[in-house]
Amino acid sequence: MTAASGKRLGRVLVQSGLITQEQLDVALTEPSGRSLCAVLVDQGVADEMTIARAIAESMGLPFVDIGGIDIDPTATTLITLDLARRHTCLPIKIQDDELVVAMSDPANIFAIDDLRIVTGYDIRPVVSPESDLLQAIDRFATMQENVDEMVGGIEASRMMDDEGDDVGDDGEAPVAKILNHVVTEAIRQGAGDIYIEPGEHDIRVRYRIDGVCQEIMRSPKKIHRQLLSRLKIQCAMDISERRVPQDGRFGVVLDGKSVDFRVAVLPTVEGEMSVMRLLRKDAIMMSLEDLGFLQQPMERIVEALDRPYGALLVTGPTGSGKSTTLYAAINKTTKPTVNLITVEDPVEYRLEGLSQVQVHEKAGLTFPAALRSILRQDPDVVMIGEIRDKETATIAIEAALTGHLVLSTLHTNDAPSALTRLTEMGVEPFLSASAINCVLAQRLARRLCKECKEKYTPDEEALERIGFPFEPGHPPQLYRAVGCNKCNNIGYKGRMGVHEVMTMTEEIERACVNHASGDEIARIAREQGMKTLRDDGFAKVLAGTTSIEEIMRVVV
Repeated sequence: MTAASGKRLGRVLVQSGLITQEQLDVALTEPSGRSLCAVLVDQGVADEMTIARAIAESMGLPFVDIGGIDIDPTATTLITLDLARRHTCLPIKIQDDELVVAMSDPANIFAIDDLRIVTGYDIRPVVSPESDLLQAIDRFATMQENVDEMVGGIEASRMMDDEGDDVGDDGEAPVAKILNHVVTEAIRQGAGDIYIEPGEHDIRVRYRIDGVCQEIMRSPKKIHRQLLSRLKIQCAMDISERRVPQDGRFGVVLDGKSVDFRVAVLPTVEGEMSVMRLLRKDAIMMSLEDLGFLQQPMERIVEALDRPYGALLVTGPTGSGKSTTLYAAINKTTKPTVNLITVEDPVEYRLEGLSQVQVHEKAGLTFPAALRSILRQDPDVVMIGEIRDKETATIAIEAALTGHLVLSTLHTNDAPSALTRLTEMGVEPFLSASAINCVLAQRLARRLCKECKEKYTPDEEALERIGFPFEPGHPPQLYRAVGCNKCNNIGYKGRMGVHEVMTMTEEIERACVNHASGDEIARIAREQGMKTLRDDGFAKVLAGTTSIEEIMRVVV
């Protein structure tokens, strides 16, 4: 440590009351080369965690447990490892056009000036224990060296291949390491999707976590072709075809858990991009109770599933959790005495004890063809991955009318619109009205982090503007996102469903047969007790599980 730097940090610690002036004077007499923090720890004055927290509190800065957060790799690459080690600091993310940097000595103004000049960003320091920072710096140094080594290995393999030598399996090993790293980190971080996107000069890798994309790394463009070839080989795709989209899948077992990957490759002007959807086997073992249903919607769903025939439709946009809800419903209905068959495109989760049919349109195995054959197998329950056209819709509705319980999905914005959507497809309204037991519309909203959510009293005018229910003069106490180490300073961790459940009644059936509009059907459903998506979301805001901002983001 420099004398000036040590004195500045020492004054902060003395002012905080953690150490005395005499203890500081003794520590400053130590030979240079070690930090003040290390000296104080060796002298038994205080431990690292206590010192770091005292510095943070005294200087009014956030304390960050750097070992417990996800660090943005893009931020870490803004400085050299030499600079990181010299100042014991590590950039952890870019936020509001500022670079957030974890430091053991935020009183070191020279370090902050160096970081500002090198990165071009304004610096927002946060405090972390010195040894944790050094471990994090070493970890990212090792990762960068591994990537550099992989890229170097790929280049060497390419040169050998150009010279006519047989590369063999070792030529693929560096690419395999990169792909394995991307896949395993995605599983451990709880990602739902992985995006590998080629740019003009590099490749960007992003994870979608809790419905929000986060960039995790960039790699040189020169590895792109071999990386995509490796991925295609794992998915049994045609590696020689780069002009048309392709689909495939592969499986991974990590930490004793099985994860399937559904992969789609799409040609773009910069090369082929790929999206990998992570399908966790434990996700489909969830029960309806695990999905965040309130009591009334849950009772309506269970009542519909207890009927021996009829249709239960789940609606919502792509990525709203429809498949997970369908599998939870299947778990509710699966019994040794029940014959249950599914027809899906693609089969996302492969389950024991179910007969699952994969649609193969090129071979003539379409949804309608599969359904006709399935109904000859005398099933009790039929799950249809998606109703896409008139023929599939007609067969599904007829199956529901002839003694089968039919579970399926449909793309509509809300539950009442499902009836008008089927009519638009060409299904007779009197058939839909008779066949459907229940329609569930849903969205996925992020849960507030339990560790850092903050209670507050909202402005009454703002509540009135969005139609939030409250007694005038007595606004409710709600919670909002803050951000902490546990949630990577996002304020949210995990997701839950927001639901709208419409059960068929005589009034709704009559309205459907009379070609009533979706708005008219929705009005009748609300009068008969249906809670809308917004009602359900607001109830969860009142319960403190999510925020108004999140509900307004996901519910129109």
